[in-house]
Amino acid sequence: MESNLSSTSVSTKKSAPVQTNWSRIGGYLILLVFTFIYLGPLLMLVNTSFKTQSSFMRNATTPATTLNLDNFVEAWNKANFPKYLTNSVLYTVAATTIFVITSVFVAFPIARGYIRGGNLLFTLFLIALFLPPGLIPQYQMMLRLGLYNNQLGYILLFVSNALGIIILVNYIKSIPRELDEAAAMDGCGYFRFVIFIIFPLIRPAIATVIVIHAIGIWNELILPTIYLSNQNFYPITRGLIAFQGVYGNNWPEMAAAVLIMAIPMVIFYLFLQRYIISGLTQGSVTG
Repeated sequence: MESNLSSTSVSTKKSAPVQTNWSRIGGYLILLVFTFIYLGPLLMLVNTSFKTQSSFMRNATTPATTLNLDNFVEAWNKANFPKYLTNSVLYTVAATTIFVITSVFVAFPIARGYIRGGNLLFTLFLIALFLPPGLIPQYQMMLRLGLYNNQLGYILLFVSNALGIIILVNYIKSIPRELDEAAAMDGCGYFRFVIFIIFPLIRPAIATVIVIHAIGIWNELILPTIYLSNQNFYPITRGLIAFQGVYGNNWPEMAAAVLIMAIPMVIFYLFLQRYIISGLTQGSVTG
């Protein structure tokens, strides 16, 4: 009797029709479409950077038959490219470091409610996300402070970021308040508590803010065009305009120059990506 039941169940399982999960297939198709949309221009850029000028002029869309690395050498040597890259590294590292350190000390009392009007300040940071930058008053302030066409003044333009403050505030809210009370009972000072306890606990949020802020500075084009007129102070994005103006007809070299500009931020992102997802998700669900 038991053998008959088992054989019947086995035959039933074998005869059960396999259902096609069309929703999953549709999801993968949508992902493939968006992957092609995002990666298509990048692959086209890489393909162009390895072409010679003559092959590009014959047909810009055909795959490169040879790896022409001379474009990268020429792009590096022309138009003072190493100097522009050094300036971008200086601006990005200095401004991001100043912003991260100061923003944690701003976000912590707002998240804990240790200052009056903390919720109002947080609301103002939220509103700032939707407001255009005040270029005209900012320009007048830079002129009157003597910071126009100045590397220090350009760095100070990036010491604020509303999105970074919002991420840090929401992440700090997830840390138990009992830590503050325990530290106070042990005689731990405010600055020591923030530096040695809060900073290590919010490393994912800090990594997220660092990447967002650094990429924004690295890719900025409008501000260096307005505030930097000395070519010795140009960042890489401003330098690419000069590069295009002098060597604009050679598109393979221009593509190689753009790739050289993008590679440092890609490596930087890959190095910190394991912290970024947790930093964004934790900060998005904590209110």
